[in-house]
Amino acid sequence: MEENQTVVTEFILLGFRLGPRIHILLFGFFSLFYAFTLLGNGVILGLISLDPRLHTPMYFFLSHLATVDMAYACNTVPQMLVNLLNPAKPISFAGCMTQTYLFLTFAHTECLLLLMMSYDRYVAICHPLRYSVIMSWSVCITLMVTSWACGSLLALVHVILILRLPFCGPNEINHFFCELLSVLKLACADTWLNQVVIFAAAVIILVGPLSLVLVSYTRILVAILRIQSGDGRRKAFSTCSSHLCVVGLFFGSAIVTYMGPKSRHPEEQQKILFLFYSLFNPMLNPLIYSLRNAEVKGALRRALCKDRTM
Repeated sequence: MEENQTVVTEFILLGFRLGPRIHILLFGFFSLFYAFTLLGNGVILGLISLDPRLHTPMYFFLSHLATVDMAYACNTVPQMLVNLLNPAKPISFAGCMTQTYLFLTFAHTECLLLLMMSYDRYVAICHPLRYSVIMSWSVCITLMVTSWACGSLLALVHVILILRLPFCGPNEINHFFCELLSVLKLACADTWLNQVVIFAAAVIILVGPLSLVLVSYTRILVAILRIQSGDGRRKAFSTCSSHLCVVGLFFGSAIVTYMGPKSRHPEEQQKILFLFYSLFNPMLNPLIYSLRNAEVKGALRRALCKDRTM
C-alpha cells in the first residue's frame, strides 16, 4: 500500500464555496477592505516615523502592530482574492507551508506585542516618575526582538512537526488559506503530537498573555480612578481604551476560534473568524487608534496642514 501512495506536491484551497456571482461580489468587497487595511496602517506608520512627538515607546510598539497587521493581510488576502476568481488554482506544498509559517509567526508576535503594549501603559500610568527609566529604548528594543523571535521560533516548531507527516491525498484544504488545523486534517498519519503542541502553544501564547493583559489593565483602571485631574483622567482613559478595543478584538476572536462551542458547520464558522483575523481586525486597528487617540489625530492634522502650506 505504501508503494501505491502518491506524495502531495500541491494543494487546492476550497475557500468560500458559493456561486460565481457571489465570488465576484466578495472579490470587490475584500479588495476594497485590503486596500483600506494597507492604507490605514501605512498612514499610522508614516505619522509615527515623521512626527517627532510620536517617537515614544508606546508608538514604537504601535508601529510594529501596524507592521504585523499589514503582514497579516499581505500573507492571506492576495491568495484568497486569486481563489475567488479561479477556485481551481492550486498552491504548491512549499508555498502552503510558507503561508502557514508566516501566519503563525504574525499571530504569535501580535499576542506578545499586545502584552508589551499593556505593560507599557501600566508603567506609564502606575509608575509615571520611573517611566523613562523602566521603558528605556534598550528595553523596548529587547522586548520587541523577543516578541518577534519567540513568535517565529514557535511557528517554526509547528511547521517542522507538519513536515514530518506524510500527505498522500486528498489535497483539498477546506479554507481560504493554509491554516494549521485544516492542513493537519489531510495528513496520512497520526497527528496527536501536533495537537498536543498546538494546545500547549495556545496556553502559552494566548491564555498566558491574555491573563497578564487583564491584570495590567485592572491595575491601570484602579490607578486612573485615583487621578485627581479630570483632563489627566480623560487622557489616560482615551489612550487605554483604544488599546483595550484592539485587545478585545484580537483575543476575543482567538478565544471564540479555539475555545468556543462548535456549530454544525465548524469549518465554515472558522473561515469567518479567520477572515476577521486576517482582514477585518487589521483594517479596524488604524481606525480605532485614529479615532480614540488624541495624539494620533493631532499628528494627522499637523501632517495635513503641512501639506497645505507647501
